[in-house]
Amino acid sequence: MNRLIHFCLHQKLVVLLLLGFFVGWGIRVAPFDWNTGPLERDPVPVDAIPDLGDNQQIVFTEYPGRSPQDVEDQITYPLTVSLLGIPGVREVRSYSMFGYSYVYLIFEEDVEFYWSRSRVLEKLNSLPANLLPEKVTPSLGPDATGLGQVFWYVLEGRDPDGKPIGGWDTDELRGIQDWQVRYKLLSAKGVAEVASVGGFVRQYQVEVDPDALRATGVHLMMVADAVRKTNQEIGARNLVVNGVEYILRGTGYIKSLDDLRNAVVTVRDNTPITVGDVATVQLGPAMRRGALDLDGADAVGGVVVSRFKANPMATITNVKAKIAELTDALPIRAVIDWAKTDRATVETFADEHGIADAFTDGIVNHDAWLNWTKTTDRADWPEWLNTSKVTIQSFYDRSGLIKETLNTLDEALFQQVLVTIIVVIVMVLHLRSSLLISAMLPLAVLITFIAMKQFGVDANIVALSGIAIAIGTVVDVGIVLTENILKHLDEAPPEKSRATVIYEAVTEVASAVTTSVATTVVS
Repeated sequence: MNRLIHFCLHQKLVVLLLLGFFVGWGIRVAPFDWNTGPLERDPVPVDAIPDLGDNQQIVFTEYPGRSPQDVEDQITYPLTVSLLGIPGVREVRSYSMFGYSYVYLIFEEDVEFYWSRSRVLEKLNSLPANLLPEKVTPSLGPDATGLGQVFWYVLEGRDPDGKPIGGWDTDELRGIQDWQVRYKLLSAKGVAEVASVGGFVRQYQVEVDPDALRATGVHLMMVADAVRKTNQEIGARNLVVNGVEYILRGTGYIKSLDDLRNAVVTVRDNTPITVGDVATVQLGPAMRRGALDLDGADAVGGVVVSRFKANPMATITNVKAKIAELTDALPIRAVIDWAKTDRATVETFADEHGIADAFTDGIVNHDAWLNWTKTTDRADWPEWLNTSKVTIQSFYDRSGLIKETLNTLDEALFQQVLVTIIVVIVMVLHLRSSLLISAMLPLAVLITFIAMKQFGVDANIVALSGIAIAIGTVVDVGIVLTENILKHLDEAPPEKSRATVIYEAVTEVASAVTTSVATTVVS
């Protein structure tokens, strides 16, 4: 310790270089949203609350239409027994419900998260072929914890002034969420999963008429087989004509309801019997097991799950950047407020302003009205006509709570530095010493952030409040050292070297100060 103190007193350039290095490193990894210019930022992961969840992995299996008892007997129990032998598993919990099975694997705390995922996947891939029912495939949950839900949002239509206006069905919003918004947000750095919630999933529905089946002598499986064969493509061999090679294929994917209605089930007396002859084909909502409610209305949205050990604050920032990129690509349509007008008025207005095909099959042609609004000044729109653009609105954003946590430390640090300067000036009666002691506080915090980054400790309200409390200990150390140096300088003879006096003053209390600091650090 004495040699280290002697080195620091006589090698001031090295000390200054080390000081600059640690200050720059600390600024680089600090969790605060600082603009460091050319200095690349790699902040400590920051969250509002510590993640106290179990070290667990979730295996999810879907078994549609089956009762909880069937799911328990055929899915949950065989999976639970098979997964018990995975290394590091402390406990296995399972839940069976209508059509779904969840198996929670609780690992020992010292088991690495992604190592446990690889072991679970290895076990799932090596399950016996006849262990589970046919076409039932268990899947591993996202690489996240229970605290990973950092951002919730809904999709809703808004007018050019940003006011909610509607104009979109929940099945339309769910389609936009599943096929456009979700994939865009999944590409954001730090996102493990984007789960769609609410609305209805649109599907083709074939409702078979039993009387029509009996009349035509057709079985239910024949109808199902006809539907299945209708929605597929067939590849054939190649054909060479005049030295040009052509690839042959048969196209047969469903593009409309009529494609399903015209699918041939069988032939009776040279007369084809189609699906439309024995069933009603329509678009309808898939059965759902949950809903998303916003202010008492059925809504469509999603939840963004942050990846394990990712920076939640940075993840939310990346998600918001993706939302900003996606805004211009979201669909827009013209809507008519029928509470303010009637069909005759709308038709008359369309004829007067040359809006062709204002109605198609008795339904409002949104595209025709939208094209008219694009070429007409908004002041000339009738009061019953407006546009509705799909927008993404957040209703749970953890970044606000995270920023409040960081601001608390900011304020505590500033106040403690100010109080320290005042107290030291009053007690020590030395301005430069008070500034020196106060400079230790932000330096100690920056070095703490470096240690947190190296040891993988997240910055949350518990860790940051601990830093704010520990600042008092740093002040004590600075006051003891500085006051002893000032005392020795006052008592030292004029001919004695200033460096020698400081060395003697510091070494006199170094062991006691080191013991005090070490006690705090260890505890």
